[in-house]
Amino acid sequence: MGKPTGFLEYPRQLPLALDPLERVHHWQEFHGHADEESLRQQGARCMDCGVPFCHTGTLLAGMASGCPINNLIPEWNDLVYRGLWREAYERLALTNNFPEFTGRVCPAPCEGSCVLGMTEPPVTIKSIECAIIDHAFEQGWIVPNPPARRTGKRVAVIGSGPAGLACADQLNKAGHHVTVFERADRIGGLLMYGIPNMKLDKRYVQRRVDLMAAEGVHFVTHCEVGKDWPVDKLRREFDAIVLCCGATRPNDFFTKTPGRELKGIHFAMEFLHANTKSLLDSRHQDGNYISAKDKDVVVIGGGDTGTDCVGTALRHGCRSILQLEIVPKPPLTRAPDNPWPQWPRVYRLDYGQEEAAARFGDDPRRYAIQTTRFEGDEQGHIKAIHTARVEWVRDNGRPVPRIIPGTEEVFPTQLVLLALGFSGPEPTLLDQLGVQRDERTNAKAAYGRFATNVPGVFAAGDVRRGQSLVVWAINEGRGAARECDRFLMGRTDLP
Repeated sequence: MGKPTGFLEYPRQLPLALDPLERVHHWQEFHGHADEESLRQQGARCMDCGVPFCHTGTLLAGMASGCPINNLIPEWNDLVYRGLWREAYERLALTNNFPEFTGRVCPAPCEGSCVLGMTEPPVTIKSIECAIIDHAFEQGWIVPNPPARRTGKRVAVIGSGPAGLACADQLNKAGHHVTVFERADRIGGLLMYGIPNMKLDKRYVQRRVDLMAAEGVHFVTHCEVGKDWPVDKLRREFDAIVLCCGATRPNDFFTKTPGRELKGIHFAMEFLHANTKSLLDSRHQDGNYISAKDKDVVVIGGGDTGTDCVGTALRHGCRSILQLEIVPKPPLTRAPDNPWPQWPRVYRLDYGQEEAAARFGDDPRRYAIQTTRFEGDEQGHIKAIHTARVEWVRDNGRPVPRIIPGTEEVFPTQLVLLALGFSGPEPTLLDQLGVQRDERTNAKAAYGRFATNVPGVFAAGDVRRGQSLVVWAINEGRGAARECDRFLMGRTDLP
């Protein structure tokens, strides 16, 4: 490394963010980039650690450890330290089709497995990655680069989320004619409508889509395959099909909970999708979204989606915000059963909770709480949520929640958002294609091969693995493209 003592000399320093009380009044991204000298110092913190764990993605204890797309992190950290920005971009582009997405929304499992993180705060890998790609666009280094020749093979990619876009980008580079089908009105999948604008400005999504279109990828919107485009027509017109249609069936653990049918209870993605579409269409002037303005909002569930619901409700101008999680509060530091290099399951304030604490004086999350009943008013609209605290006990070796008598509470609410994850893909298209499912109802296709039981049909991303990270979707999209190319050509040069 260029600065062997950098990790001893420089503390971890993230780019400054806008004040939480200021940023909740707009939908713009609130993280900028540090100046070049600061970025070089942060790159210098990358140790000559001998065996880096940051760039080799794997699953430990069911969670990502290290980078699933094998970014060459130590190399581009060193290049940034040396001021060699173009070379840093070229290293980054070798493994990541969309660093402008992962540099903004990835939870950075690479940082969780950083060797320096064993004793000190880890290297700021994510912010350096984002700075590299944004600098490359600003300098004009990224221009359309269509393939020199075409194979004549036609591939349909169903779904335009991160897996679909990565797959299409790779197959296009191999020279195939690629058509991406998207049922929504804009390309991007969850990148466009599942992640709020203040976290990922949609200009960056559209910029990448426009670049891919200039390189020859064909995009079709407002088209649900299996409904608007018959499956038999798809099979006739394309030599291969890659399913990247996500796991979009939301979990609902309250189907038997009294009051679940009340108005004002919505799935998180219904809330987030409508909000971003209205924002992009009319800056919310059309009113075609679920407003949290002047309401007592309860978000049930945690994770990134729950945080996005909190941040969105605050920007609407909610009267109060409460986030309920059935799991216990995480510890402040790693527990003994959560050693490095696993992802650290520790208490942290994400952007939404930070904003809520600034606005209302406290973290909005309440842990180890179970919803027992939804209470409605005379018009059939939610007006309160009944809860009780739980303790976690073992039942046949499995942890289960048990209500603690006497801990019942009632919270007023006019809007409940269910951020409970997803149960799998919608079945219609998979059934029409005859694709087998695994025990979790996902498309059955072995990781590394990505081939379904139907010849010429592949599956990647959430439709195959279940709900996961954007960076895993890119990993799978690239892998499916490689195997699809091998199927079409008998061999492949795709990484």
